[in-house]
Amino acid sequence: MAGFSYKTLLLEQKANGVWLLTINRPEALNALNSTVLEEMGEALRQIGEMPYVDARALVITGSGEKAFVAGADIKEINALDEEKGMIFAQRGQSVFHELTLLKIPVIAAVNGFALGGGLELALGCDFIYASENAKFGLPEVSLGLIPGFGGTVRMARAIGQRKARELTYTGNMITAPEALSYGLVNKVVPQAELMATVMKTVEAILSKAPIAVGMAKRSINQGWDLDVEEAMKNEAGIFAELFNTEDVKEGTGAFIEKRKAAFKGQ
Repeated sequence: MAGFSYKTLLLEQKANGVWLLTINRPEALNALNSTVLEEMGEALRQIGEMPYVDARALVITGSGEKAFVAGADIKEINALDEEKGMIFAQRGQSVFHELTLLKIPVIAAVNGFALGGGLELALGCDFIYASENAKFGLPEVSLGLIPGFGGTVRMARAIGQRKARELTYTGNMITAPEALSYGLVNKVVPQAELMATVMKTVEAILSKAPIAVGMAKRSINQGWDLDVEEAMKNEAGIFAELFNTEDVKEGTGAFIEKRKAAFKGQ
């Protein structure tokens, strides 16, 4: 972005308000450190402030062909104590929570190892597409630790407690096809086809009303933490709120008139 340089990220604006965020530490298999987290938080906040005309979707991937993100920086972790460990974990959790708060969909394009903090980053996205060579795991117990960026919370919600316990307790890696069978990832494709496949789905999303997509994300995320009755009330409120937008009039009018809707995100 103009006026802000990144040491560990590449941020590219594609056509039609699509952004591509690449973790760019290939020499360290794109491991997360404090600089990565700080820069990612800044990038996400700036994207979050953009109007729909400038930001419609975000894709996150890793640099190179070996790793999405192969975990957190072990050298940095080795120097932590209890107080610094709390700060480090809370920083990571806060940054990944920004993905949830974004009004636009966020897709993880996992192109290799997604281990530890890398898997936690992917779990923070709305959904995950993976290349056939991708590997997933939460190996923190091998270091005497547990996942600290939301892994024990989001993994159990993504694939159920029993599978999450097995993966977390053993620290084992699973393949992309296994991750697909677990419901952890949405789709597995050859590595050469990963980004094109992701962008095809993004194009389908872009054809829909952007405010409605954002509100659907909000309803799903908020409803997860509510009981069914409260979640239904929340959904009804969001549904009703959308009638204040021009996009509803455009979408329903286009359907009645049998033409393609021209949504403006207003």
